[in-house]
Amino acid sequence: MKTKPLFIGIAGASASGKSLLSKTIHMELQYELGEDAVGIIKEDSYYKERNDIPFEERAQINYDHPNAFDHDLLIEHLDALASKQEISVPVYDYTMHNRSPETVAMKPAKVIIVEGILLLNDKNIRKRMDAKVFMDTDLDICLLRRLKRDIEERGRTVDSVIEQYKRTVRPMFMEFVQPSKQYADIIVPRGGKNRVVIEMLKARIQQMLIG
Repeated sequence: MKTKPLFIGIAGASASGKSLLSKTIHMELQYELGEDAVGIIKEDSYYKERNDIPFEERAQINYDHPNAFDHDLLIEHLDALASKQEISVPVYDYTMHNRSPETVAMKPAKVIIVEGILLLNDKNIRKRMDAKVFMDTDLDICLLRRLKRDIEERGRTVDSVIEQYKRTVRPMFMEFVQPSKQYADIIVPRGGKNRVVIEMLKARIQQMLIG
């Protein structure tokens, strides 16, 4: 039985199905392993704090570039969880383009799912993952999902979503996200509802926990 948490990294384009796959595995493994056995960390929680600049400037930041994230803090937290220490996960407010003053306490678990667009782009995060997954979803589908999500959940307008997609989301996908697919152990087509992949991942996680 593993003594440290098993880290599963799930990367891919924005709105490619990362969150759905993460939540599905989280829910189903909790049922099988126990309520506190599985945790999820979102890379988005680790967007850098921007208290030093006004809202208008924050809205223009390229949030799809690696420099937008505080990966050093994320790595620090992954190492703390690996050492069985509790962490305080930042809370990101998409409507304000900034971190909230609040944090969420997270205890170590048997399985930690880490999901985000640029996880596999960072070699120091990659080497901490026991399994690396890449969501390979058509970009047109991702854009449609992103439109719906950002309007309904993040207070954005249609024009702002499309402008951001053209200005940063798609170019950064091509420059940073797509090339990181080469580091994946598993490439997932057809999004987060792919039951074959879900069952395969769950079986592999169970096997790794025993081994």
